[in-house]
Amino acid sequence: MASMTMADWQTLSERINHVAPSATLAVDSKAKAMKAEGIDVIGFGAGEPNFPTPAPIVAAAAEAVQDPKNYRYTPTAGLPELRKAIAEKTLRDSGYEVDPNQVIVTNGGKQAVYSAFQILLDEGDEVIIPTPYWTSYPEAVKLAGGVPVEVFAGADRNFEPSLEDLEKARTERTKAIIVNTPNNPTGAVWKPETVKAIGEWAVEHHVWVISDEIYEHLNYDGAKTTYVGAAVPEVRGQLLVLNGVAKTYAMPGWRVGWMIAPIDVAKAASKLQGHMTSNVNNISQRAAIAAVSGSLDAVYEMREAFDKRRQTIVAALNDIEGVNCPTPTGAFYAFADVSALLNKPLGASKASYASTSELAAALLDEGHVAAVPGEAFGAPGYLRFSYALADDDLVEGMKRMKQWVEA
Repeated sequence: MASMTMADWQTLSERINHVAPSATLAVDSKAKAMKAEGIDVIGFGAGEPNFPTPAPIVAAAAEAVQDPKNYRYTPTAGLPELRKAIAEKTLRDSGYEVDPNQVIVTNGGKQAVYSAFQILLDEGDEVIIPTPYWTSYPEAVKLAGGVPVEVFAGADRNFEPSLEDLEKARTERTKAIIVNTPNNPTGAVWKPETVKAIGEWAVEHHVWVISDEIYEHLNYDGAKTTYVGAAVPEVRGQLLVLNGVAKTYAMPGWRVGWMIAPIDVAKAASKLQGHMTSNVNNISQRAAIAAVSGSLDAVYEMREAFDKRRQTIVAALNDIEGVNCPTPTGAFYAFADVSALLNKPLGASKASYASTSELAAALLDEGHVAAVPGEAFGAPGYLRFSYALADDDLVEGMKRMKQWVEA
């Protein structure tokens, strides 16, 4: 019996057919599927803190569960108390004032990214994306009918784009630029002068700035997050700040993010969200209030643990023949150059691999170590390792990779 196929009139939209699936989630899903089959896999794929959410935040959620007011629909843009708390947190951490009406609470930081481009872009508008980039940026641009324009900067420049390269990429269709520091996937923290120069360039050329600040508190070796809205006050009228509780407060499953934008943009975001999801889960919003308005002591404790893991993984990667890993100063990712391993016999099978996508697949299948290939971030030749996992697992995973590479 012939297998059923979709008729011509049942084809999916060109829009969705041109969007790539999330590579980080794909790697994580495969690793979890292998674990479910009883295979002992060490996962460096997803950027998901392994710490429990701090107890005061959980307690706030437990209390909220008992309050019937949280069982109802609430404002689409977010609980007024949370929007106010985020505005106060922005003043505390970023150093400048925003009105609570500029804040839109979203279902995780990823929805804030998606909404930003849906609001700003018309068909054919271009968005400059410093590369390596987080895997969902170009796909979110394409879903809004926009055109991603990649501007690559390598490890020799701390993965920071130069103003000259940005200017070369700018055209009459350039609508926005993405700033992401501390950076995913590289772990780079951009220099203050780089962030300031980009902000001033954007003001001069009337370009929107999308600043993803979700790793703002994860800095090491004296590095500091530079907030473009503080460094260049003039840019605030064309600035969208994206953030969330997932990374800083170990709350990836709570799904609370936010956008801070000029009032007209915030109103548009609320209008869009009103037709998509309406309000974010009220229990999670109550937990988020406790997170953003509470002490950062637990955050700094987690950062200390991340710092130790950072040093461990960088040393371990650089101890593997053919691997070169610069030391990241932010987030919780190591971005290793493994180009010297391509087209060379690896593992017990002594097979060779022409791309880091093939290499990562083999490392997972044979070495039982999950990492994300650089192709997902616009940077072939690299592998990204999240070190937001248990210390013992990190050491074991690096041991397995070294044995697999040098077998």
